[in-house]
Amino acid sequence: MADPLWLGLYPGLAGGMILLIRRRASGRNWSAIVDTTTITTGLGLLSWVFVIRPQAVDDGLTLLGRAVVVAYPVGDVVIFAMIIRMLIGGQRLPTAVRVMSASVLMFLVGDIGWAVFFHLGIEPGPLLGRVMEAIFLVAYALVGAAGLHRSVAWAADRTPPREAGLSPLLLGGLTVASLMAPALLLFQAANSRVSDPVAIGVSSATLFLLVVTRMAGLLRQVQVQAVQLRNLARIDELTGLPNRRAWFAELPLALERSRRDVRPLSVAILDLDHFKKFNDTYGHPAGDKLLRGAADGWVPKLRAVDLLGRYGGEEFIVLLPASSGPEAATVIDRLRDATPSGQTFSCGVATWDGQESGEEMIARADRALYEAKAGGRNRTVVQGDEPALAAAGA
Repeated sequence: MADPLWLGLYPGLAGGMILLIRRRASGRNWSAIVDTTTITTGLGLLSWVFVIRPQAVDDGLTLLGRAVVVAYPVGDVVIFAMIIRMLIGGQRLPTAVRVMSASVLMFLVGDIGWAVFFHLGIEPGPLLGRVMEAIFLVAYALVGAAGLHRSVAWAADRTPPREAGLSPLLLGGLTVASLMAPALLLFQAANSRVSDPVAIGVSSATLFLLVVTRMAGLLRQVQVQAVQLRNLARIDELTGLPNRRAWFAELPLALERSRRDVRPLSVAILDLDHFKKFNDTYGHPAGDKLLRGAADGWVPKLRAVDLLGRYGGEEFIVLLPASSGPEAATVIDRLRDATPSGQTFSCGVATWDGQESGEEMIARADRALYEAKAGGRNRTVVQGDEPALAAAGA
């Protein structure tokens, strides 16, 4: 008579855990699902071979009796899968949830213990019976402790996922689960009785596909992280422009194209005027906003072939292919109206002479910048083969 009540606990418990997982999750975690399925498949194979199948073919039980005794281990495997999914979901679990998980595990230990006794035909004595009763008593006590803990108030709150990598414990669990089928086959072969070839074969194929799926997911993750790392190494975080390293990587290529095509190449260094005073007056967040706004405003004003990068601090650098010094100055002066907050900038331009290195050309542009600042700021000074000239900004 008690079996319907005990068996009714499984769907209610599984449903509650599914709701808890879905309420707390910020999205579907496919890696956790694959890992859970892998571990559950290994455990399910053991449960099938040593518990479920022997009870399912027990001629001493009626059909209803066999269904009842099989339902317990099946329910245990399902609940175990829910616990594994919750524990490896990449989220920080409140204490109440961890205690409740421990409670459910204690129930599973008790159920598995009784199933083993039943399968082996062991009648627990007084001492063993008290141990089994104590296991269930601890499980019930943990339920109460979880309900009384203050973290139960936010146990179902949605939480951002943490980086869910392969911890040593999880990797060990996946390894053991993946080797479960071949280990069981070797065990039965050593005893000259392979009694479950179909179950072992299906489990082996399933585990193999799950491992391949997990490897593919890890490979995709590595590829995404490689792209992110490459972007972090080449993109200025504040402005979104190419950083100094990325800009300098393009300079030798531009020099080679200029030499091959016999076309001019210019470099311009821009410095926002009185930026330190702006920072001191309005604060560093406003200064950061000015830098971002300048980058966003200048890029559309440049030509498609031009390359604007963050040089450092309040300085920017522009690569201007197919542009002589005066032509580069004309392009640069178009940026003045796009400079935000009514700010101005000074600029130095140098045109490649066909012989000097890129660093030497940049050094000349830097000297031209200082001439522009010394000449009153808000202007462009050009240095090249032609005499230096100043192009005042509007």
